[in-house]
Amino acid sequence: MPKYNTKPIYVREAKKRCFNMGMNPTELRLPKVIMTAEALEQKRFEYEEILSVVQFFGRKILGSLKGTPILIIIADENGFILQMDGDETIKELVADLGIMPGIQFAEKDMGMNVVSLALQENHPVQLVGDDHYHVVLHGSACYAAPFHYADIGNLLGAIGIMTIAEQQNPLLLTMLATAVDSIERELLLRKQNRKLDIMNQIMMDSARNGIIITDREGNVIEFNQFAERITGLKKQEIIGKNVCCLEQVGEYISGVLQCDDKYEDIEIIVQAKETSERFVCLFDALPIRDQQQCMIGAFGQFRNITERYEAEEKYNYLAYHDELTGLPNRRHIKNKMLEYINEAKENTGKMALMFIDLDRFKLVNDTLGHSNGDLLLQQAAKRLEGCLGANDIVGRMGGDEFIFLLPDSKEATDAVRVAERIIETFKEPFNMDGYEFHITASIGIATYPHDGEDAETLMVHADTAMYRAKEQGKNNYVFFRENMHTEPYERITLENSLHRALEKQEFIVHYQPQVDVKTGNIRGLEALIRWQHPEFGLVSPGKFIPIAEETGLIVPIGEWVMREACLQNKRWQELGLPDFRVAVNLSTQQFLKSNLVETVKRTLEETGLAPQFLELEITETMTMDVDYTIPTLRQLHELGVQISIDDFGTGYSSLHYLKEFSIHRLKIDQSFVREIMTDVNDASIVETIIAMAHNLGLEVIAEGVEEKEQLRFLQCKKCDEVQGYYFSKPIAAKEFEENFVELQRQTKNRY
Repeated sequence: MPKYNTKPIYVREAKKRCFNMGMNPTELRLPKVIMTAEALEQKRFEYEEILSVVQFFGRKILGSLKGTPILIIIADENGFILQMDGDETIKELVADLGIMPGIQFAEKDMGMNVVSLALQENHPVQLVGDDHYHVVLHGSACYAAPFHYADIGNLLGAIGIMTIAEQQNPLLLTMLATAVDSIERELLLRKQNRKLDIMNQIMMDSARNGIIITDREGNVIEFNQFAERITGLKKQEIIGKNVCCLEQVGEYISGVLQCDDKYEDIEIIVQAKETSERFVCLFDALPIRDQQQCMIGAFGQFRNITERYEAEEKYNYLAYHDELTGLPNRRHIKNKMLEYINEAKENTGKMALMFIDLDRFKLVNDTLGHSNGDLLLQQAAKRLEGCLGANDIVGRMGGDEFIFLLPDSKEATDAVRVAERIIETFKEPFNMDGYEFHITASIGIATYPHDGEDAETLMVHADTAMYRAKEQGKNNYVFFRENMHTEPYERITLENSLHRALEKQEFIVHYQPQVDVKTGNIRGLEALIRWQHPEFGLVSPGKFIPIAEETGLIVPIGEWVMREACLQNKRWQELGLPDFRVAVNLSTQQFLKSNLVETVKRTLEETGLAPQFLELEITETMTMDVDYTIPTLRQLHELGVQISIDDFGTGYSSLHYLKEFSIHRLKIDQSFVREIMTDVNDASIVETIIAMAHNLGLEVIAEGVEEKEQLRFLQCKKCDEVQGYYFSKPIAAKEFEENFVELQRQTKNRY
């Protein structure tokens, strides 16, 4: 006998029963009990009210899942199918299997199915794919839930959903259970309404239903408080007037009085005149008869379903929108992409797709917390919306990834303009709970049909281009190129190799001099890691550092660099070279480790380097958690090591706390230094940072100095030290050691 131990217990037991009955899984039995047409009609008549309620909510399900191939099945308490609505293709397929109105969907005759299981188990059930006993049903996903009279609990029947297995979704069972709850509430309400005396309902102004009653001529004689609230009309204004004056409902009540009609469950939306409050109601209009069954008036009732209606609207909205930002979500974007691609195919047109990833977003979450991370995403979404063209769409794919659809992008320059607009709008810092934070964006661009002719290919290619933008330094855009397909292999190879690089001693450290602008003397060096990969050669830190951060290897790698730099500096001192300080970059993960101070202390003790000759560089974004930063920097300062803030001006900015930090110098990021001779704003920023640092008693180092004019500007503004290719590129320790005298001579000549 087959084993079904991995399935829910009701599935396993049902399969076991089918097996024990000798059913062949490859052959679905035809139904044994089938109602005659007359019997089916009679049953539907007996179930008329129940069917009308269940069909109403069944249509709601069909409406909310428009475009999804589903079939709604309604059965009575004995498993007889009374109604089938929905996708005609599925209806035809199941009809070929003998499943149609009038048949008894019984397990003993046809094998396991959701209808008989739901009735038997008396709770919602689902059968997806091979949950079914019969192979022919393995391509389907079926859900069913029983419904009852809620007051006495007697079983009335079951409602089921059938769709293809590819459309399976646990939310379908939740939606079905919600619909059943509404069905049971509605049936109970109708049952109670039949029992209650109409006049008692009218007299109860506290009733949750709006009630209108007229005499035989249609004059309004009762109008309760809830009816006043819904319509915005006052009772004294409407009493005595003909019901025809009531918009939307007057015609139904008139139909009752004039034609002896009866109306139930008419969905209407009413806007209250005075408050502008919107109500969604189910409206009934029924005759009132005396004991001789003669009509003596009409009764109208509003049943407020606003909350339910809005919940359904919200569900439909959330199905296609991101809850946090309100932007279209992945499902919505993919649907729109298919629409735009089809239009482009028909018109031989073009379009562009852009993947946008926020640089350093993880740092915000790690340091400021997820609430501020969510706030940043909301602010970023607003800025991206401000970059939209007339027909463009921006959506959130998840995490810190966004996507732009540019259906009117005919040339590459169109996408470039949008990408540059996005990069420009991200130059302004984000404000989160009083903190300013600089976030940039990396953008990958793919175009139709050049880079792909289907949505999935375009998305993969745009994503690949976005990662290339990150590797090239972030804060830029890159168009997809065909040779980028080889990059995922390279990345996987690098990640695998990175785990063994330390033990294989593949890392090396290069050193870049830091020069005193007053004397031209080399006062320090920055230690910069390089990876000598056996297959790819010398690998740039821009390629392997992000991988190390993702895998957690950045901590042991960072500790190795610190130890290697201390050993090398001690070696130079023993060789008689001048006393330099050596600067080592700390990663965020290193800085936030609770044993950082102990690790630094142990490294100094083991290498024999005096603490004043070690400088630890942290980025300003690492200092956002001031409750951790202030005591940690104080302990490092007490240890005797030097502290500098690297890339100053590009990240988190809180000058309020800067004076509280135990630091020695600021490093001006090269992005500001690069344009100081051509960009007035950058020149002003650099001058301001130098003046502010000196007022706080701090020294200043400028990174990225490549031209003599830049050096002269920084000397004029009284910058303390400079670092860059104008003096020397990063070089190996042995080269620095052997050529120190010549390097110092050249430095003095050039300064």
